[in-house]
Amino acid sequence: MATVTATPSAPSSARRPLRTSSAVAAILAVAGMWLTCGGFYIHAKAVLAQVLLERAFAAELSSGTTVKPWPWADTWPVARIGVPRLGVSAIALASSSGQAMAFGPGHLSDTPEAGEDGIAVYAAHRDTHFAFLGRVVTGDTVVVTRRDGTVARFRVTDARVVRWNASGIDPAAPGRQLALVTCWPLDAVLQGPLRYVVYAGLQGAADGRSRSRCESC
Repeated sequence: MATVTATPSAPSSARRPLRTSSAVAAILAVAGMWLTCGGFYIHAKAVLAQVLLERAFAAELSSGTTVKPWPWADTWPVARIGVPRLGVSAIALASSSGQAMAFGPGHLSDTPEAGEDGIAVYAAHRDTHFAFLGRVVTGDTVVVTRRDGTVARFRVTDARVVRWNASGIDPAAPGRQLALVTCWPLDAVLQGPLRYVVYAGLQGAADGRSRSRCESC
């Protein structure tokens, strides 16, 4: 009679690493999907918000009054910031809070309006509304159309990486200047202590020719 030898089964402790690896892989896959969907949602919200902000901004230019982009908004459009060479623009809001900056660049409330004495500061996220800052170069023109119809044209003079608490930006500095701020590095995912600042000076500031009234912007 032939003898059959049974193959011993692998102990449960040997199978556990495989199960653990599979569980980790599944968790990482779900996390990856969540991050992908979350990133898409953020970008979709930013794009849709700009459509509504453009409409509200156009209404402000026509009526001369403050127009909220949606009924429950606690902020409103204050300016359009554009770089003609790159063909990009974004509507800026009257707040630099995190909630407002989810929809557009924010104008720091303790800084002057673009084209007035001092440094007007606008901040936005590096992966949405200020993603173009990495392509801005010295000599580029930045056009800021304010909600009162005033158009201010600036020439980019410099770009620097600074710490968030040591930017050196003085809103009351002499001249009429502009600072566009976003997080650094531009391709990072997590927020860090560094900021990327693009500086620009008002064109023709000595005679005021750079500021004009926008009748059809």
